[in-house]
Amino acid sequence: MKKTITFFTILLAIVNIQAQEDINLLTYENTQDINFFNTIKSGAQVKEYVTTGKNSVKVGDTLILGTPTSEELNTRTYSGSYGNKARGGIAQSRSTSKKTYEFIQMGRPAGFGSIMSAMGGEAQNMADNSLKNTKVIVREIKTYHRGSKNKPLYVVMVLGEINDRAFGINKYLSVMDTELGIESGEILLKNRKMTRDEAIAKLKEAKELVEIDMMTKEKFDELKKELAPIINNNN
Repeated sequence: MKKTITFFTILLAIVNIQAQEDINLLTYENTQDINFFNTIKSGAQVKEYVTTGKNSVKVGDTLILGTPTSEELNTRTYSGSYGNKARGGIAQSRSTSKKTYEFIQMGRPAGFGSIMSAMGGEAQNMADNSLKNTKVIVREIKTYHRGSKNKPLYVVMVLGEINDRAFGINKYLSVMDTELGIESGEILLKNRKMTRDEAIAKLKEAKELVEIDMMTKEKFDELKKELAPIINNNN
């Protein structure tokens, strides 16, 4: 009986520790603030993350995979042959390339697919262009230190496919750096807020349209008023 009580006491303590590691709201500013991040353990679960652009991502949100920003080059060497006889000393190399995501990999950060790739001596299996425009669900958001506990945090999102279908051998995708994934356009957010640079570009384009009589001055003034808070960083 005493052993049973001790076991449940330890189990309850573990549950309480894990609960304390949950973060209801994490902001980009938090991840860079040493007074905050040195109190957080790597792997802490996050319910909502607010990016540097003030966009919110929550567990359960639907996102869209954007365009891959990297390219993977594979080179294979083949021995030349006629029938079953190899032509001694003659070989040909063939290179192929495919668009891959720089920040989105197959599987969890250390999931089954990643472990199998590592055991085979392969590089991390990054998602490729075949998944472009796929709708995904945010299943988990976790935060990790960039090294020791005194280093800033970065945020990882674990994504699942709609209707819980699997991505091949991997059931999930992992966005290994949420900020860079969003900034690069590899991850598309619903209702994403316009950045300051985008607002300026849009206003410049509108001004050019006014100059060639393709937009009225009234419409331009309305747009200018709408974009002013973003450009002045008051959003």
